[in-house]
Amino acid sequence: FSRCAYPDLSISAEASRAMAGDTSLSENYAFAGMYHVFDQHVDEAVPRVRFANDDRHRLACCSLDGSISLCQLVPAPPTVLRVLRGHTRGVSDFAWSLSNDILVSTSLDATMRIWASEDGRCIREIPDPDGAELLCCTFQPVNNNLTVVGNAKHNVHVMNISTGKKVKGGSSKLTGRVLALSFDAPGRLLWAGDDRGSVFSFLFDMATGKLTKAKRLVVHEGSPVTSISARSWVSREARDPSLLINACLNKLLLYRVVDNEGTLQLKRSFPIEQSSHPVRSIFCPLMSFRQGACVVTGSEDMCVHFFDVERAAKAAVNKLQGHSAPVLDVSFNCDESLLASSDASGMVIVWRREQK
Repeated sequence: FSRCAYPDLSISAEASRAMAGDTSLSENYAFAGMYHVFDQHVDEAVPRVRFANDDRHRLACCSLDGSISLCQLVPAPPTVLRVLRGHTRGVSDFAWSLSNDILVSTSLDATMRIWASEDGRCIREIPDPDGAELLCCTFQPVNNNLTVVGNAKHNVHVMNISTGKKVKGGSSKLTGRVLALSFDAPGRLLWAGDDRGSVFSFLFDMATGKLTKAKRLVVHEGSPVTSISARSWVSREARDPSLLINACLNKLLLYRVVDNEGTLQLKRSFPIEQSSHPVRSIFCPLMSFRQGACVVTGSEDMCVHFFDVERAAKAAVNKLQGHSAPVLDVSFNCDESLLASSDASGMVIVWRREQK
């Protein structure tokens, strides 16, 4: 969402709240109900759903059935534009390039694939350097030629998607299967989480693609870290960089990043149900003029939960009910008018925000 307009940071929080009116976050994140339900993947989990960057109406999701769907919400009725097939086992993760012309996917078949979103063709298939199941991927935000992947043999690899080769010095070992990856916005810090409960920070060399291991935090010994989202600052009240983490602890964790090597300090936690499923969460894309800031997470109670990160008590802002299986992932479009959520039974629900 790098090109979505951010408000002028020089305005004080109080002045900006006065300008925005005094609506609460609960009112702000009220939803009018379901806009559409996509059921083309029913019977196999959809671990990841993502709106295209800076896009209101294009959506993609990947499934353990081995395929990826590209969907369009407008003009009505919403449609599945195309289904990308080629992986021989479940698709664990995917990412849109900055300009949305390319998708990268990772699969349990030990390959990553590069797809053209325009016509759905597979541009390149790249085997994992270790021949291991690939579990997650993320684009380098500044150089979309580079993608980082995490595998079941505990390794992260920086891959050059133009050459199909791994970058020299761009590999590192974690303490477990790599389940989650996230860059900070400038692309200088990479975060990786594994199934043994550790989160590692790496310094990323922009010129070479080389990784340098910096810090390690044990969130909780033996608890899989299933989601990491980085944000340079959360709200006008919270100007420090933050990390949002799911780790199978029945809570969503918010950390403060306290230095440029990625040292983490727990700021707050929020109650959800997550003990075994790969649940993910996000920061809301728009900076609010209002007080507080919102995060959204899936949960094993089959609900989508919204929390105000600035509230220590009574932080729950909203809860969306409609899934009949654990909710695994959530994604907002760029103006927050629509939210998509996917679940362990393969259902994808698009929710419509109440228009003010």
